[in-house]
Amino acid sequence: MVSNSVPPDVSHVSHCMIKAEPIPIRWDQSLPIFAKEEFLRAVGDDYGWLGGIAESGGLRCVLPYTIVRKAGLRMVRFRVETIPCSAGLDVREEKSFLNSVVHHFRSVGADVIIPPTNNTLFRTYPDGASPAPYGSYVIDLQQSEEILWRNISKTSRQNITAAQKDGVSVREGIELLDPAYDLIRETFRRSKMGFMSRDSFKQLALSLGENCKLLVAERQGVIQSYSLFAFSTPSAYWMYGGNILGQHRGAMKLLQWEAIRLFRTLGVYKYDFFGARIDPPKGSKQEGINTMKKHLGASLAQGYMWKYSLRPWRAWVYSTTVRVLRGGDIVDQEAHRLKDFGTEVAS
Repeated sequence: MVSNSVPPDVSHVSHCMIKAEPIPIRWDQSLPIFAKEEFLRAVGDDYGWLGGIAESGGLRCVLPYTIVRKAGLRMVRFRVETIPCSAGLDVREEKSFLNSVVHHFRSVGADVIIPPTNNTLFRTYPDGASPAPYGSYVIDLQQSEEILWRNISKTSRQNITAAQKDGVSVREGIELLDPAYDLIRETFRRSKMGFMSRDSFKQLALSLGENCKLLVAERQGVIQSYSLFAFSTPSAYWMYGGNILGQHRGAMKLLQWEAIRLFRTLGVYKYDFFGARIDPPKGSKQEGINTMKKHLGASLAQGYMWKYSLRPWRAWVYSTTVRVLRGGDIVDQEAHRLKDFGTEVAS
């Protein structure tokens, strides 16, 4: 069930004690793809899993992490939110666990916990963190194909049908990582956004192994769109996409529809559009992207992003750098929205 409201903060509620301890990585297809060891190794200089251990000794949850080293800083970054190990992990337990996570990373000499990747929505955040509300548009794939099609807006269905009639086709093409990289990077450049290096892109895709799909939309021998997906049973994620200028109006929408059908057939539970700002400014590019996702039948799930200063001086270096380069990180840019949900920043 997709949540349509930010979870309540529990800063002032007494905690059930859950201690964070390093545990072996034991990933399988029932867990989120971004907990996979090969992926974590590809995107971090160091990585691992922290387990949430209850006072009884039982494992209650898992939080995969990476540590990125840059400019002398050791920056912790989460690639997926807390993963419950059994039903019934409540928000108080998770908050206790995250408080212990902060203690662990401070004890091992990390400098700052930076905002997680856009797909990562926490239900809560540790005491002393700087949080911001964030969301992601999600489709429940445990529905019939007929219902999924009906949930798409009339205009988007017409665009998809027109693309099919005009000869646009969609196929898998993992062997096309190099041209896909070129078009995705160019698409980012047109939006005045940087993108990773070619080697990093290929390393990321290859680290996912059989859990990676590259879909290609093509018309009359001309590539219209590429999209890279990561998936395992809980969710498929649309990570990156690129389009040619003047692409067929329905090409990307047809690609998305074929991806939805593919992952449903593979038994994946949900389709995640990989992050969304909540209530972006009217007329902004972010609003247009969110509208496209809604028109494809997705609903907004909401939660929190957060960051944490572990060593104030060194964390200040990080914050100052991203403020100069990008006007702040995603938490800086979205933290003001907390007041819209009646939630105070944890102090």
